Amino acid sequence: MFRSALILALLLPAPAMAALSGFYDSSEKIAAIFASGAVADELRQAPVRSVENTGTFPDGEDEWTIRTQDCDLTVKLTSHPPEDGMVGMTTYTAEPVGTCN
Repeated sequence: MFRSALILALLLPAPAMAALSGFYDSSEKIAAIFASGAVADELRQAPVRSVENTGTFPDGEDEWTIRTQDCDLTVKLTSHPPEDGMVGMTTYTAEPVGTCN
């Protein structure tokens, strides 16, 4: 009886957990930055010299700094985790904060 109950418990659907490694999560964030037309426009389509995670905004979202030859731009990444009970990776949207300086 115990064995049957154990097998039944293992077969019942349960929420699954999925997480990307830090490397792949960072690559998703960087891809969101480069996919943002607003970021590209604010950088005046200039070649990028560096992309750096520079902290966290007060609301907990990531702050990144994009550097070109002529300016530094702060970018806010907003996370979009899967809906409750759903499995999948977190996606991101990027928006410039301020202007190039």
